Amino acid sequence: MTFKNPVHRGGPRRSRFDQFAEYASNFTSSPLFFLFCLLLVGFFAAAHIAHLRVQLLLLAGESMTAVALLLLALLKNAEMRAEHAIQRKLDAIAAALLEAHGDDGGQAFEDLRNAIRMEEET
Repeated sequence: MTFKNPVHRGGPRRSRFDQFAEYASNFTSSPLFFLFCLLLVGFFAAAHIAHLRVQLLLLAGESMTAVALLLLALLKNAEMRAEHAIQRKLDAIAAALLEAHGDDGGQAFEDLRNAIRMEEET
């Protein structure tokens, strides 16, 4: 098990978990999943109103907790992949700016070079 950022795991191919996370992310943003959540909340509310057995109340509450935890994991995975993609784009823009200006040596040039730490990557 590794604790690296999801985009740094493995090679150029995405792992099975990353593929699953993307599919699940697409599904959880669909109207079908919203309907499922609405039905789950409706079941929870109806179980309380109908004074059903404690076991059914626990089942409804634990189901909602499990869905929330799974969504949290998927959200974090998607957030980290998006953050890394944005950073790669910003680094590419900064590198292009550095190449375009050559060796001007101005303060802004040095600040940009230090911000992207190009020396560490080569």
